[in-house]
Amino acid sequence: MAFSDIEYRQLKPEPKLAEFVESFWMLINHAAVEQRVVLVPDGRIDVFFSCSATEPYHVTLLGLENQPDAQAIPPKTTMFAISWKLLAAEYILPVRVADLLHSACYLPLDYLGITSEELHNFDAFCAKVSTQITQLIPAKLDNRKQKLFNLLYASNGTLTVEAYADAAAWSSRQINRYFTHQFGLSLKAYCNILRFRAALPQLKGGRLFPDQHFADQAHFIREIKKYTGVIPKELVRNKDDRFIQFSALPKK
Repeated sequence: MAFSDIEYRQLKPEPKLAEFVESFWMLINHAAVEQRVVLVPDGRIDVFFSCSATEPYHVTLLGLENQPDAQAIPPKTTMFAISWKLLAAEYILPVRVADLLHSACYLPLDYLGITSEELHNFDAFCAKVSTQITQLIPAKLDNRKQKLFNLLYASNGTLTVEAYADAAAWSSRQINRYFTHQFGLSLKAYCNILRFRAALPQLKGGRLFPDQHFADQAHFIREIKKYTGVIPKELVRNKDDRFIQFSALPKK
């Protein structure tokens, strides 16, 4: 991937939004040709506001990914995005995310009050959607879910389902029922994605044995191949960085 043609910027949300929003980010493909990539799971739910030389303005909600996905970033693309944490699926997002496992749907063109004319000022975009999201946050949240998700992200999914259940004072059976209904996968499956996400930067840096609590080397290789389609050694040899998580793109 020709990163010299890609402009990328990321901003963290205000503290009051931190339980719902992972980040706001901008990606612009300045090239007159498409950029082919393999998107790999990162445990986020994304909303994209985008337009390009070949596509009109559109708003897309991408559910959780649980496998690699070959994609092309169209030529002359401008993309502003919100990466959501899981709590947003129940309280903020207008579509049931469980129906979008490894798939996407279109949202209304005026979602969160954004129009195509606003894809020219990233800071103004972040300020506007922050205000809109703040107004959607309910006054009362389920404390069990807050505890569960905070611990999930802090631990990169490395604890057992029972440990998360104990910390949240919520039974593992109820948690798995909730996860399947809201997100389309189990808590354990989501933990595996978070653990892979934490291991990927180390892998791409050349470390073939990241310390992310994999059972053994064979298990580690299986998990990496499951989420990237290739074994760790091939991923390390990936000189053009075609395997990406949008959140981990290099910044100019």
